[in-house]
Amino acid sequence: MAGSKVNDILVFLAVVEAGNFVAAGKAFGLSRSTAGKSITRLEDSYGVRLLNRTTRTLNLTEEGRKLYEHGQTIRSAIEAADASIKGEPGAPSGMLRIAAPDALGRKLFLPIVQQYLIKWPEVRIEMSFSDNMSRLVEDGFDLAIRVGMSTPDNGLVARTVLTEEPWLCAAPAYFQHRARPASVEQLDSHDLIQFSSGGERQGWSLTDEHDIPLSARGRVRLRMDSAEALREAALAEFGIVMLPRLLVEEDITAGRLERVLPQVRGEHIPILVLYPHKRLLEPRVRHFIDLMVEQLGQRRGTLGQQTTGERRKTISK
Repeated sequence: MAGSKVNDILVFLAVVEAGNFVAAGKAFGLSRSTAGKSITRLEDSYGVRLLNRTTRTLNLTEEGRKLYEHGQTIRSAIEAADASIKGEPGAPSGMLRIAAPDALGRKLFLPIVQQYLIKWPEVRIEMSFSDNMSRLVEDGFDLAIRVGMSTPDNGLVARTVLTEEPWLCAAPAYFQHRARPASVEQLDSHDLIQFSSGGERQGWSLTDEHDIPLSARGRVRLRMDSAEALREAALAEFGIVMLPRLLVEEDITAGRLERVLPQVRGEHIPILVLYPHKRLLEPRVRHFIDLMVEQLGQRRGTLGQQTTGERRKTISK
């Protein structure tokens, strides 16, 4: 009976991750109806509904979400046992699903993905690039990379892997017919471009060189839910934007953008990796997090050296 329930739970995981019974059944060599019977047996056994089914979608109930989390632990244990018997203990294999922010994810994490795939040829990766917040468990992701998020959902582990310094910047041509601001107060007469997602507006948290809080009260003429769109709007002379240094430093070096009020500091932006809280983390997830921490740690050291050099230049002036 226990072995049969384990099989049904594995089918349930496949249904949740595939989003339909047909694809999940094929993964186990089962028909759609047989896969559906596995879910029915589980629901009868637990006495609860695990999935809300419509003709087009499948959505986890609260009980289904709990079973999905525990089921991943069961699958991890089976995969760890297989790996220890068949080959290198803990060698990653299978599908790794990652959700990442659009612009920052492509720029910062694609090189890490490339290294990971070269190192672990038995792993396949699916990535979703979006600045909208995904439901990690419900949408079938193994981990998510998020920017600026400090409080994860229940059941998720949050680990900060890097912090980025935000820079205020604008296109040089934006200042052809208006004066460059010399203080935060002078932003009042400028057009600001800010981030907004899911109805939540994100203002700017600014301080001076002595960490005294400053208030920017410029006219927010444009809000968007994409960091790359914000960057493109700044390049198109829409106004002043505040974005992570990583996204704009090449534009500033090339003269497409220029820093505004470089003496003003923005609150450092945490970049976090989120993953379900599980005692046994799949090797493919654990090794990706390890590689990400290693590579971003090197970047953090490089940025620290650059920042020290910039401070020395400022002092020498």
